[in-house]
Amino acid sequence: MNATMEKLFKLPDLGEGLTESEILSWRVAEGDAVELNQVIAEVETAKAVVELPSPFSGVVKKVYEPVGAVVEVGNPLISFDVPDNSGASASSPSDGAEAPAKRQPTLVGYGAAVESNGHPTRRARSTQAPRSTPEQAPAVASAPASAAAPVAGEDSPKPGLRIVGSADGEPRGIGHLRARPPVRKLARDHNIDLGSLKGTGTDGLITREDVLRASEGVGSGATDTKAPAPRESEDSWQETRTPVKGVRKATAAAMVASAFTAPHVTEFLSVDVTETMALLQRLRTSRQLAEQKITLTTLVAKVVTLALARHRTLNSRWDGESGEIVEFGHVNLGIAAATDRGLMVPVVHGAQRMNLAALAGEMGELTVAARTGTITPAQLSGGTFSISNVGVFGVDGGTPILPPGQAGILAMGQVRKMPWEHLGEIALRQVMVLSLSFDHRVVDGEQGARFLAEIGSVLEDPAMLMGLV
Repeated sequence: MNATMEKLFKLPDLGEGLTESEILSWRVAEGDAVELNQVIAEVETAKAVVELPSPFSGVVKKVYEPVGAVVEVGNPLISFDVPDNSGASASSPSDGAEAPAKRQPTLVGYGAAVESNGHPTRRARSTQAPRSTPEQAPAVASAPASAAAPVAGEDSPKPGLRIVGSADGEPRGIGHLRARPPVRKLARDHNIDLGSLKGTGTDGLITREDVLRASEGVGSGATDTKAPAPRESEDSWQETRTPVKGVRKATAAAMVASAFTAPHVTEFLSVDVTETMALLQRLRTSRQLAEQKITLTTLVAKVVTLALARHRTLNSRWDGESGEIVEFGHVNLGIAAATDRGLMVPVVHGAQRMNLAALAGEMGELTVAARTGTITPAQLSGGTFSISNVGVFGVDGGTPILPPGQAGILAMGQVRKMPWEHLGEIALRQVMVLSLSFDHRVVDGEQGARFLAEIGSVLEDPAMLMGLV
């Protein structure tokens, strides 16, 4: 009988100064055999959802924290029984002195050296459910827990979660039903049992639309036996408490730090964007841009990146430790996005080098990643200037708060048809309010006004873009 030894895996440092993570799901259970670098868990940091790979090959001995627990970096997560080959290594005549273990790069930063004992092996569990084909997989999670557990010895799970729902919408294990974290949260908010839904997405993935259909009581996303809609009563107005954690907690801390550290100044400008909206329509029908989703935010982002080359103080930061103002040599453009996890600001790195098509593609991919919970911490870091489109919520404008480490942020209001002076006459024009907030330690009022006026002039007459290129 081969000797084994216990190996403990602690929550690694996920980088970017993050000190804790919430466990969203376990991909393994006690007694499971795992391979080196097999994904064992999915955790949510204050910035992104991250998959944790196993640093060992062996058998899961103990899972220390349940789904939903918030774990600090360095605390135990899981332990493994791995083969003890220390005797064989010591008796090998050909081996010299063993080199000390080095820190190895992983999917989530740097952690302890990955230990491997030869070729990865997987041990069969004593009680193993029959392996089923994808066609035989149940559409809803009504099977017993033993049937829903992963089959030992099969390939690593495909990308995405396979969640078994419960009466309160919380995940209770790994099965054939899948839903991403934002969809699970939406289901909890609407009191929808994930186990009662039939996913219409790829490979049975439960989508946002499935949950919304179930909340309305229509469509194929809900089973025939669904709970009646709650009545409007005093009970529906009872006090509720929502834990502040993850992205919302990090966003709140960052906004408080920014508001009480950097002296904010906000300037407003109403702009006639009729010509820009006409240009937008032409671009959307262009064959060269047929595969890209060109929006008003895309056009404003392009104008901003060009204008920042002429107004470098808006693309800078205040370094209090060194007593310097640092002007960046690149534009990493943050695009604020509202998600089910809270406000996130994905960053388009090197935006000044991108043409309109490339900028639209990158912005689209980052926004989708943020809203589906697949964005990485690196894609949320390093911004030098940001844009927020509050007009999509039907408001004219607001006072945006600076992201920490940035000197400027531009907010776009909704486009409204209004009576406007045009060519000496009053005409019905499309008007938008721009709001520019900046750090007054870095940017003077005149500099902010000139930058905002230049953005407005180009949006009023897009032909002026030629003067910025």
